[in-house]
Amino acid sequence: MSSLRAGLVGYGLGGRVFHAPLLVGAGFEIGVILTNLPERIAQAKKDFPDAKIVSTMDELLTSSLDVVVISSANQVHAEQALASIAAGVATVIDKPVGRDLPETKAIFAAAESVGVKVCAFFNRRWDSDALTLKRVIRERSLGPIHRFESRFERYKPEIANYGWRDASNREAGGGWLLDIQTHLVAGALDLFGPAEVGFASMRNIRGASDDDVIIVLHHLMGVDSYLTASAVAGFTGPRVRLSARGGTLVIDDLDPQEDLLKSGKIPYDGKWSIPTQAQAKLYLGDNNSFEEIPAENGNYVDYYLQVRRAIESDAPMPVPPKDALEVARLIDIAREISLR
Repeated sequence: MSSLRAGLVGYGLGGRVFHAPLLVGAGFEIGVILTNLPERIAQAKKDFPDAKIVSTMDELLTSSLDVVVISSANQVHAEQALASIAAGVATVIDKPVGRDLPETKAIFAAAESVGVKVCAFFNRRWDSDALTLKRVIRERSLGPIHRFESRFERYKPEIANYGWRDASNREAGGGWLLDIQTHLVAGALDLFGPAEVGFASMRNIRGASDDDVIIVLHHLMGVDSYLTASAVAGFTGPRVRLSARGGTLVIDDLDPQEDLLKSGKIPYDGKWSIPTQAQAKLYLGDNNSFEEIPAENGNYVDYYLQVRRAIESDAPMPVPPKDALEVARLIDIAREISLR
Protein backbone atom coordinates (compact mmCIF):
# COMPACT_ATOMS: atom_id res chain seq x y z
CA MET A 1 0.00 0.00 0.00
CA SER A 2 1.24 3.49 -0.79
CA SER A 3 1.37 5.79 2.22
CA LEU A 4 -1.08 8.55 2.95
CA ARG A 5 0.16 11.26 5.32
CA ALA A 6 -1.64 11.74 8.62
CA GLY A 7 -1.44 14.63 11.06
CA LEU A 8 -2.09 13.58 14.65
CA VAL A 9 -3.43 16.15 17.11
CA GLY A 10 -2.69 15.03 20.66
CA TYR A 11 -0.26 12.39 21.87
CA GLY A 12 -1.78 11.17 25.11
CA LEU A 13 -3.53 7.85 25.64
CA GLY A 14 -5.77 8.24 22.59
CA GLY A 15 -3.19 9.57 20.18
CA ARG A 16 -0.24 7.43 21.12
CA VAL A 17 -1.90 4.15 22.15
CA PHE A 18 -4.87 4.00 19.77
CA HIS A 19 -4.64 6.26 16.74
CA ALA A 20 -0.92 6.14 15.90
CA PRO A 21 -0.52 2.33 15.73
CA LEU A 22 -3.87 1.88 13.98
CA LEU A 23 -2.93 4.47 11.36
CA VAL A 24 0.39 2.71 10.79
CA GLY A 25 -1.40 -0.64 10.58
CA ALA A 26 -3.68 0.74 7.88
CA GLY A 27 -0.75 2.04 5.82
CA PHE A 28 -0.70 5.70 6.84
CA GLU A 29 2.50 7.64 7.48
CA ILE A 30 2.51 9.73 10.66
CA GLY A 31 3.81 12.96 9.14
CA VAL A 32 3.08 15.55 11.83
CA ILE A 33 2.24 15.35 15.54
CA LEU A 34 0.81 18.25 17.54
CA THR A 35 1.63 18.11 21.24
CA ASN A 36 2.92 20.59 23.81
CA LEU A 37 3.89 18.64 26.94
CA PRO A 38 7.65 17.98 27.12
CA GLU A 39 7.28 14.31 28.03
CA ARG A 40 4.89 13.73 25.13
CA ILE A 41 7.15 15.58 22.71
CA ALA A 42 10.02 13.32 23.76
CA GLN A 43 7.86 10.21 23.37
CA ALA A 44 6.59 11.31 19.93
CA LYS A 45 10.17 11.89 18.73
CA LYS A 46 11.16 8.45 19.99
CA ASP A 47 8.18 6.69 18.39
CA PHE A 48 8.24 8.61 15.10
CA PRO A 49 11.67 10.14 14.54
CA ASP A 50 10.79 11.22 11.00
CA ALA A 51 7.59 13.04 12.03
CA LYS A 52 7.48 16.80 12.44
CA ILE A 53 6.51 17.85 15.98
CA VAL A 54 4.48 21.09 16.19
CA SER A 55 2.68 23.07 18.88
CA THR A 56 -0.24 24.67 16.98
CA MET A 57 -2.90 23.74 14.43
CA ASP A 58 -1.58 26.44 12.08
CA GLU A 59 1.82 24.74 12.03
CA LEU A 60 0.28 21.30 11.52
CA LEU A 61 -1.88 22.48 8.63
CA THR A 62 1.05 23.98 6.73
CA SER A 63 2.14 20.41 5.96
CA SER A 64 0.73 18.39 3.09
CA LEU A 65 -1.68 15.96 4.76
CA ASP A 66 -4.32 13.48 3.62
CA VAL A 67 -6.07 13.22 6.99
CA VAL A 68 -6.03 14.99 10.34
CA VAL A 69 -6.84 12.92 13.42
CA ILE A 70 -8.01 14.89 16.44
CA SER A 71 -7.32 13.15 19.75
CA SER A 72 -7.01 16.16 22.02
CA ALA A 73 -9.01 17.47 24.99
CA ASN A 74 -12.76 17.48 24.35
CA GLN A 75 -13.08 21.23 24.79
CA VAL A 76 -10.95 21.96 21.70
CA HIS A 77 -12.34 19.29 19.36
CA ALA A 78 -14.64 21.72 17.57
CA GLU A 79 -12.06 24.48 17.20
CA GLN A 80 -9.45 22.10 15.80
CA ALA A 81 -11.88 20.20 13.58
CA LEU A 82 -13.16 23.43 12.04
CA ALA A 83 -9.58 24.51 11.32
CA SER A 84 -8.82 21.20 9.62
CA ILE A 85 -12.04 21.36 7.60
CA ALA A 86 -11.31 24.94 6.51
CA ALA A 87 -7.93 23.70 5.26
CA GLY A 88 -9.75 21.11 3.13
CA VAL A 89 -8.34 18.03 4.88
CA ALA A 90 -10.33 14.88 5.70
CA THR A 91 -10.77 14.75 9.47
CA VAL A 92 -11.24 12.02 12.07
CA ILE A 93 -12.45 13.20 15.49
CA ASP A 94 -12.18 11.05 18.58
CA LYS A 95 -15.35 10.74 20.61
CA PRO A 96 -17.15 12.87 21.59
CA VAL A 97 -17.12 14.87 18.36
CA GLY A 98 -18.49 17.96 20.11
CA ARG A 99 -19.43 18.76 23.69
CA ASP A 100 -23.12 18.98 22.74
CA LEU A 101 -25.42 18.69 19.74
CA PRO A 102 -25.04 22.32 18.50
CA GLU A 103 -21.23 21.99 18.52
CA THR A 104 -21.43 18.64 16.73
CA LYS A 105 -23.85 20.04 14.16
CA ALA A 106 -21.54 22.96 13.45
CA ILE A 107 -18.66 20.61 12.63
CA PHE A 108 -20.61 18.47 10.18
CA ALA A 109 -22.33 21.48 8.61
CA ALA A 110 -18.95 23.08 7.95
CA ALA A 111 -17.66 19.85 6.41
CA GLU A 112 -20.70 19.48 4.16
CA SER A 113 -20.48 23.09 2.99
CA VAL A 114 -16.95 22.62 1.63
CA GLY A 115 -17.14 18.93 0.70
CA VAL A 116 -14.66 17.64 3.26
CA LYS A 117 -15.08 14.14 4.70
CA VAL A 118 -15.35 14.03 8.50
CA CYS A 119 -15.83 10.99 10.72
CA ALA A 120 -16.31 10.21 14.41
CA PHE A 121 -13.94 7.65 15.91
CA PHE A 122 -16.39 5.14 17.38
CA ASN A 123 -13.80 2.36 17.54
CA ARG A 124 -15.81 0.20 19.95
CA ARG A 125 -17.99 -0.81 17.00
CA TRP A 126 -14.99 -2.94 15.98
CA ASP A 127 -14.65 -4.75 19.31
CA SER A 128 -15.11 -8.51 19.24
CA ASP A 129 -18.28 -8.22 21.33
CA ALA A 130 -19.90 -5.74 18.94
CA LEU A 131 -19.00 -7.73 15.82
CA THR A 132 -20.18 -10.99 17.41
CA LEU A 133 -23.50 -9.46 18.46
CA LYS A 134 -24.07 -8.06 14.97
CA ARG A 135 -23.59 -11.53 13.51
CA VAL A 136 -25.95 -13.13 16.05
CA ILE A 137 -28.57 -10.47 15.34
CA ARG A 138 -28.28 -11.09 11.58
CA GLU A 139 -28.58 -14.86 12.07
CA ARG A 140 -31.72 -14.46 14.24
CA SER A 141 -30.62 -17.61 16.05
CA LEU A 142 -31.90 -16.46 19.46
CA GLY A 143 -35.36 -15.38 18.37
CA PRO A 144 -36.86 -12.02 19.37
CA ILE A 145 -34.48 -9.86 21.42
CA HIS A 146 -35.94 -7.73 24.20
CA ARG A 147 -33.03 -6.42 26.29
CA PHE A 148 -29.44 -5.37 25.71
CA GLU A 149 -27.04 -4.42 28.49
CA SER A 150 -23.69 -2.76 27.87
CA ARG A 151 -21.31 -1.31 30.41
CA PHE A 152 -17.94 0.21 31.05
CA GLU A 153 -17.33 -0.08 34.78
CA ARG A 154 -14.17 0.57 36.75
CA TYR A 155 -13.23 1.02 40.38
CA LYS A 156 -11.19 4.20 40.79
CA PRO A 157 -12.62 5.80 43.93
CA GLU A 158 -10.01 8.57 44.05
CA ILE A 159 -9.92 11.31 41.41
CA ALA A 160 -6.11 11.31 41.47
CA ASN A 161 -6.15 7.88 39.85
CA TYR A 162 -7.78 9.16 36.71
CA GLY A 163 -7.15 11.94 34.19
CA TRP A 164 -8.55 15.29 33.16
CA ARG A 165 -11.86 13.86 31.93
CA ASP A 166 -12.80 12.89 35.48
CA ALA A 167 -11.63 16.13 37.04
CA SER A 168 -13.13 18.46 34.40
CA ASN A 169 -16.62 19.92 34.38
CA ARG A 170 -19.22 19.72 31.62
CA GLU A 171 -18.10 22.97 29.98
CA ALA A 172 -14.59 21.56 29.61
CA GLY A 173 -15.98 18.35 28.13
CA GLY A 174 -15.43 16.22 31.22
CA GLY A 175 -17.49 13.52 32.87
CA TRP A 176 -18.52 9.98 32.09
CA LEU A 177 -21.80 10.92 30.38
CA LEU A 178 -20.04 12.75 27.57
CA ASP A 179 -16.91 10.66 27.37
CA ILE A 180 -17.76 7.03 28.20
CA GLN A 181 -21.50 6.89 27.56
CA THR A 182 -20.79 8.12 24.02
CA HIS A 183 -19.20 4.71 23.34
CA LEU A 184 -22.20 2.88 24.78
CA VAL A 185 -24.87 4.91 23.01
CA ALA A 186 -23.01 4.67 19.70
CA GLY A 187 -22.77 0.91 20.08
CA ALA A 188 -26.44 0.44 20.95
CA LEU A 189 -27.58 2.51 17.96
CA ASP A 190 -25.31 0.51 15.66
CA LEU A 191 -26.86 -2.74 16.84
CA PHE A 192 -30.54 -1.85 17.19
CA GLY A 193 -31.16 1.37 15.29
CA PRO A 194 -33.17 4.48 16.20
CA ALA A 195 -34.04 5.06 19.84
CA GLU A 196 -35.21 7.58 22.40
CA VAL A 197 -34.06 8.07 25.97
CA GLY A 198 -36.43 6.43 28.42
CA PHE A 199 -34.43 7.04 31.60
CA ALA A 200 -31.21 8.74 32.62
CA SER A 201 -29.37 9.17 35.90
CA MET A 202 -26.14 11.13 36.34
CA ARG A 203 -24.34 11.06 39.68
CA ASN A 204 -21.19 12.71 40.97
CA ILE A 205 -19.80 10.28 43.55
CA ARG A 206 -16.18 11.41 43.80
CA GLY A 207 -16.81 15.15 43.89
CA ALA A 208 -15.51 16.31 40.51
CA SER A 209 -17.68 15.42 37.49
CA ASP A 210 -20.38 12.87 36.73
CA ASP A 211 -18.87 9.42 37.24
CA ASP A 212 -21.82 7.05 37.68
CA VAL A 213 -24.22 7.27 34.74
CA ILE A 214 -27.12 5.12 33.57
CA ILE A 215 -29.08 5.56 30.34
CA VAL A 216 -31.98 3.42 29.14
CA LEU A 217 -32.80 3.62 25.43
CA HIS A 218 -36.08 2.44 23.91
CA HIS A 219 -35.36 1.35 20.34
CA LEU A 220 -38.06 1.52 17.69
CA MET A 221 -37.50 -2.16 16.91
CA GLY A 222 -38.64 -3.07 20.44
CA VAL A 223 -35.31 -3.61 22.21
CA ASP A 224 -34.44 -1.76 25.41
CA SER A 225 -30.76 -0.91 25.95
CA TYR A 226 -29.49 -0.51 29.51
CA LEU A 227 -26.20 1.38 29.37
CA THR A 228 -24.02 1.83 32.46
CA ALA A 229 -20.80 3.84 32.80
CA SER A 230 -19.25 4.00 36.24
CA ALA A 231 -15.89 4.79 37.82
CA VAL A 232 -17.01 3.52 41.22
CA ALA A 233 -18.17 -0.06 40.62
CA GLY A 234 -16.34 -2.31 43.07
CA PHE A 235 -17.72 -5.39 41.33
CA THR A 236 -18.06 -5.01 37.57
CA GLY A 237 -20.77 -6.66 35.54
CA PRO A 238 -20.37 -8.38 32.15
CA ARG A 239 -19.23 -6.22 29.25
CA VAL A 240 -22.45 -7.05 27.36
CA ARG A 241 -25.53 -9.18 27.97
CA LEU A 242 -28.14 -9.82 25.27
CA SER A 243 -31.45 -11.32 26.39
CA ALA A 244 -33.80 -12.99 23.91
CA ARG A 245 -36.53 -15.59 23.92
CA GLY A 246 -33.98 -18.21 22.88
CA GLY A 247 -31.51 -17.53 25.68
CA THR A 248 -29.05 -14.96 26.98
CA LEU A 249 -25.72 -14.23 25.35
CA VAL A 250 -23.01 -12.97 27.73
CA ILE A 251 -19.57 -11.58 26.91
CA ASP A 252 -17.80 -10.83 30.16
CA ASP A 253 -14.67 -9.01 29.03
CA LEU A 254 -13.22 -6.84 26.31
CA ASP A 255 -11.18 -8.51 23.61
CA PRO A 256 -7.37 -8.13 23.87
CA GLN A 257 -6.99 -5.26 21.37
CA GLU A 258 -6.59 -2.49 23.94
CA ASP A 259 -4.01 -4.48 25.89
CA LEU A 260 -2.13 -5.27 22.67
CA LEU A 261 -2.02 -1.59 21.75
CA LYS A 262 -0.88 -0.59 25.24
CA SER A 263 1.94 -3.12 25.00
CA GLY A 264 3.18 -1.49 21.80
CA LYS A 265 1.84 -4.01 19.27
CA ILE A 266 0.80 -2.79 15.81
CA PRO A 267 -1.73 -4.58 13.53
CA TYR A 268 0.41 -4.46 10.40
CA ASP A 269 -1.21 -4.95 6.98
CA GLY A 270 -4.63 -4.22 8.42
CA LYS A 271 -4.97 -7.16 10.80
CA TRP A 272 -3.73 -8.58 14.07
CA SER A 273 -1.24 -11.44 14.01
CA ILE A 274 -3.05 -13.27 16.83
CA PRO A 275 -6.74 -14.05 17.50
CA THR A 276 -8.67 -11.18 19.09
CA GLN A 277 -11.94 -12.80 20.13
CA ALA A 278 -13.70 -12.30 23.43
CA GLN A 279 -15.36 -15.42 24.85
CA ALA A 280 -19.11 -15.48 24.06
CA LYS A 281 -21.36 -17.65 26.26
CA LEU A 282 -24.97 -18.66 25.66
CA TYR A 283 -27.02 -19.38 28.78
CA LEU A 284 -30.35 -21.22 28.64
CA GLY A 285 -31.65 -20.78 32.18
CA ASP A 286 -28.88 -22.45 34.14
CA ASN A 287 -26.45 -19.89 35.49
CA ASN A 288 -23.80 -22.53 36.06
CA SER A 289 -23.64 -23.95 32.55
CA PHE A 290 -23.34 -22.37 29.14
CA GLU A 291 -22.59 -23.15 25.52
CA GLU A 292 -19.64 -21.27 24.06
CA ILE A 293 -20.48 -19.84 20.66
CA PRO A 294 -18.00 -18.70 17.98
CA ALA A 295 -16.89 -15.09 18.43
CA GLU A 296 -15.63 -12.65 15.82
CA ASN A 297 -12.13 -11.23 15.89
CA GLY A 298 -12.05 -7.60 16.94
CA ASN A 299 -10.24 -5.33 14.50
CA TYR A 300 -9.99 -1.58 15.15
CA VAL A 301 -7.67 -1.14 12.19
CA ASP A 302 -10.57 -1.87 9.86
CA TYR A 303 -11.87 1.58 10.83
CA TYR A 304 -8.78 3.23 9.33
CA LEU A 305 -8.80 0.94 6.30
CA GLN A 306 -12.28 2.32 5.58
CA VAL A 307 -11.02 5.88 6.16
CA ARG A 308 -8.25 5.17 3.66
CA ARG A 309 -10.74 3.94 1.05
CA ALA A 310 -12.90 7.02 1.64
CA ILE A 311 -9.93 9.31 1.01
CA GLU A 312 -8.75 7.44 -2.08
CA SER A 313 -12.21 7.02 -3.63
CA ASP A 314 -15.86 7.98 -3.23
CA ALA A 315 -16.38 5.32 -0.56
CA PRO A 316 -18.14 6.49 2.61
CA MET A 317 -16.39 7.06 5.91
CA PRO A 318 -16.84 4.19 8.41
CA VAL A 319 -19.23 6.11 10.69
CA PRO A 320 -21.97 8.16 8.95
CA PRO A 321 -22.40 11.76 10.16
CA LYS A 322 -26.01 11.01 11.12
CA ASP A 323 -24.77 8.47 13.68
CA ALA A 324 -22.54 10.99 15.44
CA LEU A 325 -25.31 13.57 15.39
CA GLU A 326 -27.80 11.12 16.86
CA VAL A 327 -25.41 10.12 19.63
CA ALA A 328 -24.93 13.81 20.51
CA ARG A 329 -28.71 14.36 20.52
CA LEU A 330 -29.36 11.45 22.88
CA ILE A 331 -26.52 12.46 25.22
CA ASP A 332 -27.99 15.98 25.44
CA ILE A 333 -31.45 14.59 26.20
CA ALA A 334 -30.04 12.26 28.87
CA ARG A 335 -28.36 15.23 30.54
CA GLU A 336 -31.63 17.20 30.51
CA ILE A 337 -33.83 14.48 31.97
CA SER A 338 -31.39 13.01 34.48
CA LEU A 339 -33.07 12.47 37.81
CA ARG A 340 -30.05 13.80 39.72
